[in-house]
Amino acid sequence: MGCCSCFGFLRKPRTPLLHFTASDSFDDLLVSQHDGDDPNISFYAGQDTDFLDQSDNGSQGPVKRSQEIIRSRAQSGFVCRQVPVKETKKAICLEDENGNKMVNEYIHQRKIGSGSYGKVVLYKNMEDGKLYAVKVLHKSYMKKIHVAPSETAMSDVLREVSIMKMLDHPNIVNLIEVIDDPEIDKFYMVLEYVEQKLVCNNGLGETSSRKYLRDIISGLMYLHSHNIIHGDIKPDNILITINGNVKIGDFSVSQIFEDDDDTLRRSPGTPVFTAPECCQGLTYHGRAADTWAVGVTLYCMILGQYPFIGETLHETYDKIVKDPVEIPDGMNPQLVDLLERLLCKEPGDRMTLQGAAEHPWVVGDDGPIPEYWCRCGFGRRKQGQPVQSQASQQHNAGGGQ
Repeated sequence: MGCCSCFGFLRKPRTPLLHFTASDSFDDLLVSQHDGDDPNISFYAGQDTDFLDQSDNGSQGPVKRSQEIIRSRAQSGFVCRQVPVKETKKAICLEDENGNKMVNEYIHQRKIGSGSYGKVVLYKNMEDGKLYAVKVLHKSYMKKIHVAPSETAMSDVLREVSIMKMLDHPNIVNLIEVIDDPEIDKFYMVLEYVEQKLVCNNGLGETSSRKYLRDIISGLMYLHSHNIIHGDIKPDNILITINGNVKIGDFSVSQIFEDDDDTLRRSPGTPVFTAPECCQGLTYHGRAADTWAVGVTLYCMILGQYPFIGETLHETYDKIVKDPVEIPDGMNPQLVDLLERLLCKEPGDRMTLQGAAEHPWVVGDDGPIPEYWCRCGFGRRKQGQPVQSQASQQHNAGGGQ
């Protein structure tokens, strides 16, 4: 059974800031995000992820902070959700008649995940009878973890919440409620409960892999059309419903941009899913890095292993940058073509998500992946159509009254 997030609350430092030996935990260093145990440690990697001081030609000034962008979009009506995320400022912690812990109307069932800064707990809502995955975080602890000069791990969580408040897509985990009582130290994120994570141990075969990939691409294309970079696409963050549908989760390192310029300087999400350009300490483009991670995830789904892996983080990054992707003999030629184009080292030559959506192997018998047109209309700018906010649409529908 899976939870709605792996605990990637921190942006990780670049390679020069990490010191370890081959005896360090493989899982901790290479296939998961780094969570610290010391609240006084700073994981700031030398750059503020919300400020890119200069572009490659040295002419660009500071870009807008995520919160400013999100606030501006909300004020303009560019929010996809019809039902807003519930915001609760009071947490009442009691026990029911059976001795089960409760938070407001949610009854504790069991813990389903854990991390250095909190846990994910399965709760049952006594009003609607549904199960929910609840991230339980300690605010005071996370405020001590510095991820940038002016930001803490708590800043990342608040940005994650702000981004998720905007989203509404069938292949993205839905944020239901945020409980933030100023009088207690705990912060609750109530998420829809998804039954399991994507498990690729022995490979899934082409049919299942194609189905899951189509859902992943659909959800990610929606995010990219809204200038949102996920930043940590991997099987652990791909959740599968009881009906076999994909839900993309964990937006803890996601970024939002004011326009199509998705230039990033921060360290990426998880080492073995990191694009070559991200391993070299350079600025890179978020969409292309997300697309590389999709290619790695597809490779894992098909073959049940990582395409590039070393004994240490440095060795893994070296393989990602230099080694050709190894494809077994006898694989479907269309699938080989797709993997090689998604895992192209040069980001400018890498296949785009739109290209993947139209690739013959992905199309299969189902046809190209349709683009999801959200109610806010923000993504339509990519098609050259005029953008009109919900507020403007409602105003015009009412005859300007």
